Amino acid sequence: MSFLDTLRQWDEAVTCVDKKNQPEALRIFLAIAEPNSKIYFNIGCLHLLDKDLDAAEKAFDGSIRKDEHLAVAFFQRGITFYKRERFEESLGDFTNAYKALRGNQLIDYKALGLRYKLFACEVLHNMALIEAHLGNWKNAQENLMNARDYKTESKLNLIDNALQSILKQKLFKLVEFPTSKLFRPNKNYVAQLEKKDYLGKAKVVASVIPQDHFSGFAPLQPQVHDGPMTPKEPEVFRALEGKAHMVLFEFIPETSDELAVVPGNIVFVLQKGTDNWASVIFNGRKGLVPYNYLQPLDISPTSKIPKSKDNQCMVKIHFTFNFAISIPMGSSYQVLIDKISEKLKMEATSLILRYNTLLPPQEPQICFTALHTYESSNPEDLSFEEGDEIVLLSRINQDWLEGQCGEKTGIFPASFVEEKPANGSNKD
Repeated sequence: MSFLDTLRQWDEAVTCVDKKNQPEALRIFLAIAEPNSKIYFNIGCLHLLDKDLDAAEKAFDGSIRKDEHLAVAFFQRGITFYKRERFEESLGDFTNAYKALRGNQLIDYKALGLRYKLFACEVLHNMALIEAHLGNWKNAQENLMNARDYKTESKLNLIDNALQSILKQKLFKLVEFPTSKLFRPNKNYVAQLEKKDYLGKAKVVASVIPQDHFSGFAPLQPQVHDGPMTPKEPEVFRALEGKAHMVLFEFIPETSDELAVVPGNIVFVLQKGTDNWASVIFNGRKGLVPYNYLQPLDISPTSKIPKSKDNQCMVKIHFTFNFAISIPMGSSYQVLIDKISEKLKMEATSLILRYNTLLPPQEPQICFTALHTYESSNPEDLSFEEGDEIVLLSRINQDWLEGQCGEKTGIFPASFVEEKPANGSNKD
């Protein structure tokens, strides 16, 4: 089965789930010949929803087999084992999920198509519950004390209530994954599956006959001699809703509320929020785009779309949000820092640029050595072999990085690599 066929069925299945038609969604998922780890995970969630624990366990086995570092798959299989009262195996899976967090407070799976955050304190909470079932009350208390170091404000009562139960040697409720949430395919790829009519339907755009309702071309008209010599007035642009902007950078959406655009697209901003996001319309579709990806345009009849000057370069900065600045070609490092400082309203001395394209000549690029072989399960992933050298391009989140290996670029798990020291030698 081709990737496009898999993508099409994947999208159809999650659409069925959105429509509360889980049986049809499960049928479509099971018809996929070569499921990836995310699809196996989705199958397991639907089996759990049907309380088919045997089938759910097998599906999560497949998900972990495809990606042994997918913490949320260990978490779900641990829940499955718990429901089957196989507490030792459940504890083992929750422990593996905790290890995959690698000391982080949480993993946000939004970038991978799953709107879910796996919290370390919740994993430890479930580990404590299993220890309590096994009669290891001391271990249960230690897990909850450890969970208190990871808890967030929203998880405050969860951990404290569980700790009170442990002190009374009473059991408490398991933290479960919301089974209605599934991994969704990349919307940018799904959009490419739609059939596009690039020609459209023929229609009359002008006619020399006033009040003409003819549905095709206007018939030939006799030429008028000695007609008026007054030049025709320029046509007035039809008023469009919103302010015109040109897209500077490609934006790939991560949610259904966001809109895919590429450099050169002309969009119309309907509303600009205070959170750096703009609601825009493009080709009849509305969605959200980072405002820093846009440049205002004047589309009056005498205006021209600005072109980039040869002596200017555009620099894209990754901060808590993305933005772009324009500086003269050949500017000094201090000029760049001052521009960024002015944009962020921060002291220039507190700013450090970390990436290769923005560093002074003496600064080395950030490189990694692959600890394990990683085989991509999606087109956006980066495949590499153990020992390969990978150049860091950007950090997506705490657990996923974007890099380049040879001529290939893509995303990959941070746990598969180790950062090389500045001198270029591997760590001992």
